Amino acid sequence: MKLFPMYSRSMLIAVILLQTLLSVLRVEAQKTITSPEDFFGFQMGADRELARWDKIVEYFYQLEKESDRLKVVNMGPSSEGHPFLMLLITSPENLASLDRLQMINKKITDPRGVSLEEIDRYIQEGKAVVFQSMSLHASEVGGTQMTPELTYDLLRRNDADAIRILDNVLFFMIPCFNPDGQVMITDWYRETVGTEFEGLSMPYLYHKYCGHDNNRDGDYLNLQESKYTAKAMFVDWLPQAYIDHHHMGSYGARFYVPPYCDPIRPYADPLVWREISWYGSHIAYRLEEEGFQGVLNAAQFAGWGHFGWHWITPFHNIAGMLTESAGTRLATPVYIHPEQLRAGGRMFPEYEAQSTFPNPWPGGWWRLRNIVEQKKSAAWSLLDLAARNKEMVLKTAYLKAKNQTMRGAEGDIKTVVIPAAQHDYLTSVKMINILLRSGIQIQKAESDIQVEGMHYKKGSYVISLAQPKMGLIRNLLVETRYADNSWTRRDDGTPIHPYDLATHTMFEFMGVRADAVEVAVEGDLRALGDQEVIEGKVSAAPAGYIMDGRQNAAYKVVNMLLDRGIELKRLDKPFLENRAGDFILEKGFEQVLADIAGETGVNFMELLTFPGEGLHTVKRGRLGLFQRYYGGNMDEGWTRLCFENFSFPYNTLMSEEIIEGDLNKKFDIIILPSDSPEAVTGILPKDSRYKPEEYPEKYRSGLGKEGIQNLKQFVKNGGTLVAFGNSYELVVDEFDLKVRNAVKGLNSNELFCPGSTIRVDIDNTHPLAYGMPGDGLVLFRSSPAFEIIPGRNNEAYQTIVRYKDENLLKSGWLDGEEVIAKKSAMITTAFGKGKIILIGFRTQHRNQTDGTFKLLFNTIIE
Repeated sequence: MKLFPMYSRSMLIAVILLQTLLSVLRVEAQKTITSPEDFFGFQMGADRELARWDKIVEYFYQLEKESDRLKVVNMGPSSEGHPFLMLLITSPENLASLDRLQMINKKITDPRGVSLEEIDRYIQEGKAVVFQSMSLHASEVGGTQMTPELTYDLLRRNDADAIRILDNVLFFMIPCFNPDGQVMITDWYRETVGTEFEGLSMPYLYHKYCGHDNNRDGDYLNLQESKYTAKAMFVDWLPQAYIDHHHMGSYGARFYVPPYCDPIRPYADPLVWREISWYGSHIAYRLEEEGFQGVLNAAQFAGWGHFGWHWITPFHNIAGMLTESAGTRLATPVYIHPEQLRAGGRMFPEYEAQSTFPNPWPGGWWRLRNIVEQKKSAAWSLLDLAARNKEMVLKTAYLKAKNQTMRGAEGDIKTVVIPAAQHDYLTSVKMINILLRSGIQIQKAESDIQVEGMHYKKGSYVISLAQPKMGLIRNLLVETRYADNSWTRRDDGTPIHPYDLATHTMFEFMGVRADAVEVAVEGDLRALGDQEVIEGKVSAAPAGYIMDGRQNAAYKVVNMLLDRGIELKRLDKPFLENRAGDFILEKGFEQVLADIAGETGVNFMELLTFPGEGLHTVKRGRLGLFQRYYGGNMDEGWTRLCFENFSFPYNTLMSEEIIEGDLNKKFDIIILPSDSPEAVTGILPKDSRYKPEEYPEKYRSGLGKEGIQNLKQFVKNGGTLVAFGNSYELVVDEFDLKVRNAVKGLNSNELFCPGSTIRVDIDNTHPLAYGMPGDGLVLFRSSPAFEIIPGRNNEAYQTIVRYKDENLLKSGWLDGEEVIAKKSAMITTAFGKGKIILIGFRTQHRNQTDGTFKLLFNTIIE
């Protein structure tokens, strides 16, 4: 029987010769590839060696010149100006057909309007799209150090496995998600290697603004690096699979790989969770096959986590996954005794063999090279499985998109409407632009529309859930509850803390009204493409101009005007149709106002007559923001970003400057970000990972008794001290305030609220709450709840924000609401000639809670 009846003998010989020629050409083309060891002078992961980002960038550009399998994309500067790279590794033929392959990928991942016949053709012609990212947390150095080797192997190898990957997969790699932190960490390590400080954690944040919290920015996209990644992964090239490579603690499993354990967050397509298990099983199998020990999966990391990169991607219909390598002391190896190894976390009760941990590591030396090798194996295994099953991967992508669109069309909630009528309209537009960056499809009403008896004005935004990213919309824009079941409570009923927050309801955080409706909305609707740009207007001004003080953006305008020396006033009581807290200025400066209105979207409305009373001249306090060492404080970093976004000038205030004294000469307001008293004073507990004596003198911080006394004198002399969150404790104790935290010392069976939106009453007649609604939501994350202790000077204390009497929970999880009901959430009190402001809730949490920003801004703008 003939094996190839359709081919003649001569044709078969020609095919074989052609295949041989192609193989030879591929081999010849890759002969000049420079190895990482030759380029860097050491093996990646070698003891006490770290390649710096600038040299890694140089290496990738050299490889691009040497190989036709690599395209290096510089997406732009990072937060501090380093190149943010994305590598695309695939066959030369695929690189030559990117436009068509991108079109095919978009059709498969959003198949609305595409016939089944077309989908079948696209599945055959298309390529699996896989993303992997490295070292988002810069101290977790193994991922980035591994990437030169992985890239080199993909460029030089010509065996069947490598060629299959190159032919069937478009591999997008972000070799360093945090270039700034990589440079900081490398420089810190090189400064300390060979000294008594070798291997210590870096004493400051490893990102300009956020440190570890850059993995909490997959939803709001506040950081520049997040914007680049979202554009690539959520808009331009929606992948079928994604892994974010991390490190974890040193004394447990050697390597966590997918899948997650329970609970899982709702509204993802079930196929996503099955895919994650499928990929993870293949990765774990290959690791065992290659002789790696201590591999754990389906434990420790739950499927309901924060909305960072690997946990938000399932709601983009991406099999988003995580690896976690046991850490070293940067590039310094650690020795671990058998008795030091321990289990912990969900579904990993003992450091003993179990079905998801069949081969425990016995202990010994653990090196960065071990991490590089295991990560390279995991990264390759993901590519291998996608390449071997390209058609199935693409068919599953199609099914996920189709199924989610159908669920959105048939579900109980079919549309979310963002009304044009908002308390803070420009913040609602900001939210719309964030959602557009995530690839959510949004329409805008070109005329008034009626929906279920509700009237929505022209300019309202309409978001149909009948689209592939239905699950993301449900989690961000509809009220949610965290799972309360056997996965989230211990046997005795004690709640288990979520990995991060209990809700990520964006509209609630940002103070935006979003109406979930049960019908599909029709009308004169225009699909949005690019970012929404709102240009403010300058009206004719008989007497002057007025700005709506309810808009967060108005504070940016105030700062821009004050920087130009233009005086403003603020209403202290209603005037005509205007509210207390609105800003006014006299006529003039029309060109300046026109430029600012165009940039910010703020309207300068006409003021027919200038009020003769009930207003004051706006003053902006000189601001000092306390910063410490011992790893830095993420709350401080996010606060800096918030200030910069709204053009607030500030000065970083270190403990040495506070200890020097004379603070009133430089500052009017000092802010203490949320922190423990020990971290602020520098008197750290014995079990702290940071021990001052272990660090060089220049990296030690703390106010000590002298600094505390100088803070007291600052307030007595007329300064304002603002304490966020847990910093209240230091201030209450040291300033002897008649305030107590009603929830201090309660266990989680008495009060449990791990990051939820809570209903509050707000005294918006008080200058500290100007521009706020009378009732609203705050983010409560194990926050203090204040009670004013009876005393001789009760009148000196004022409650600005108070938790409601009942039905406090909006989204998330709250047990024990009676404990915080009616308690104060924000207090101010006089102290000498100055004042102290305590804000217990997360007023500027990760630069996400726009709905409560004004409560911070009003402490600075008076």
